Amino acid sequence: MKALLSEIFVWWQGQTWGTRLYLKRFFKYVGSDEFGNRYYEDKKRDRRWVTYNGYADASSIPPGWHGWMHHRTDTPPSAEHYNARPWEKPAQPNLTGTAAAYRPDGSLLNKGERPRVTGDYDAWSPE
Repeated sequence: MKALLSEIFVWWQGQTWGTRLYLKRFFKYVGSDEFGNRYYEDKKRDRRWVTYNGYADASSIPPGWHGWMHHRTDTPPSAEHYNARPWEKPAQPNLTGTAAAYRPDGSLLNKGERPRVTGDYDAWSPE
């Protein structure tokens, strides 16, 4: 029963029934990526849509699909043999708000002390 209610109302863990019906009516399925995200294109070819596998996190879109989603290319990676360029890094999740987030020296959430100011900076004072 909980899973049924979750599918009806909870949009951040995938698609709801309303989203599923909307996509079936107005969009066509284009492909999916290695994370299980599913990509759609409007039948009028002016809008593109993604449904995430799990929590909605835009950082989980791989570089090839990111380019297609932002209209940088008209051909989706599923329609052609897509090879990532050597300078492209694999997609990584956004770690903001987690224990693994980056915390530089001087951060309130990091142990340690902020580095002392060197001679290249003078603090502003109103006088």
